[in-house]
Amino acid sequence: MLPYLGRKWTRLSTKNLKQTWKLVNGDAISSRRSPVRGLSGGAEPIAKERVDTVVIGAGVVGLAVAREISRRGREVLILDAASTFGTVTSSRNSEVVHAGIYYPPNSLKAKFCVRGRELLYSYCSEHEIPHRKIGKLIVATGSSEIPKLDLLMHLGTQNGVSGLRMLEGFEAMRMEPQLRCVKALLSPESGILDTHSFMLSLVGEAENRQAIFSYNTVVLSGFVEGKKLHLVVAETGSLESRFELIPNLVVNAAGLGAQALAKRFHGLDHRFIPSSHYARGCYFTLLGTKSPPFNKLVYPIPEEGGLGVHVTVDLNGLVKFGPDVEWIECTDDNSSFLNKFDYRVNPQRAEKFYPEIRKYYPDLKDGSLEPGYSGIRPKLSGPKQPPADFVIQGEETHGVPGLVSLFGIESPGLTSSLAIAEHIANKFLR
Repeated sequence: MLPYLGRKWTRLSTKNLKQTWKLVNGDAISSRRSPVRGLSGGAEPIAKERVDTVVIGAGVVGLAVAREISRRGREVLILDAASTFGTVTSSRNSEVVHAGIYYPPNSLKAKFCVRGRELLYSYCSEHEIPHRKIGKLIVATGSSEIPKLDLLMHLGTQNGVSGLRMLEGFEAMRMEPQLRCVKALLSPESGILDTHSFMLSLVGEAENRQAIFSYNTVVLSGFVEGKKLHLVVAETGSLESRFELIPNLVVNAAGLGAQALAKRFHGLDHRFIPSSHYARGCYFTLLGTKSPPFNKLVYPIPEEGGLGVHVTVDLNGLVKFGPDVEWIECTDDNSSFLNKFDYRVNPQRAEKFYPEIRKYYPDLKDGSLEPGYSGIRPKLSGPKQPPADFVIQGEETHGVPGLVSLFGIESPGLTSSLAIAEHIANKFLR
């Protein structure tokens, strides 16, 4: 909340901020005032303050960016409209550490996935984050899929993924007796992790370096004045207690709402904001088994919009199948910005899961799938379009001083998070 933010500034921030902020009846008041811009109802004076870096979005990528920039001795303020960190895509995924197989060579996805995997495993080991490098089998269940499997092997090798090995069907089924396939690609570098523990550690590291988190805080608008970027922010769901920030650097890591947020920056040409496409993915959990049917991750050949209905085992032994792909139409900017998506899992979707899963797990029993959870992918490509790469835009692209926008950070965003943070700090810190 904003009063809390004011108290945190008073307690933790620089001498300039300590002199400027004071609390009156629990509210943060500044001696400097400026008009609200970009809001209806005319201008009114609000509190105004400078800060070095603002990260908008407390998902795993935003947290990684905040942690990396604070490590470099910079003042960081993290804003999120939700009541805590990691409530959206970061907590609604497969929790898989990807190796870097699927992506075109020299793409950002390929570079950041491979580098991010190395950083992530190292981080998890150093900070005792629960994780396991259990490996993955990408399987061809028919001879027609073998050329696609060969292509994945080629892509992974070009991307520098080590240890890849093509297996005949009998070799893969010897590893996983419940599996059925004609050929498989073994990726020993793939694994799983406890995403919440990872995010909690990033928060702790950032806070230990004096980074400040302000939840329930929404960015209403942004504008440039005197070659400086200004942000007008308020409490989520209210236009009261508004105040203005003047940061040197703003990182738009708003995930599903990144494009909608970018449109709130006055003077940012909308031709630099890529189109948004949203794909819901549902997960079902496996019932009635004393032990998981597989020890490794098992993935089919990728499908349009996703990696196929795969099987993952989390660190507690829970078996999950998914996600599928359901394109969401007619989503307006307000809905995406405020995360007004429908995350309910329709039990009837299991009817489509059973035949897909039985292609590689034929012993799956009727009635053994229970609705789990769903997530939304922030995609830059829609149905029938080729997959799009991550987009990271700075001033050199869109001309807005101090603004860095991250668009389309879908899978492998979790694996890539530390590498994305490293890239942003290296390229955009001045």
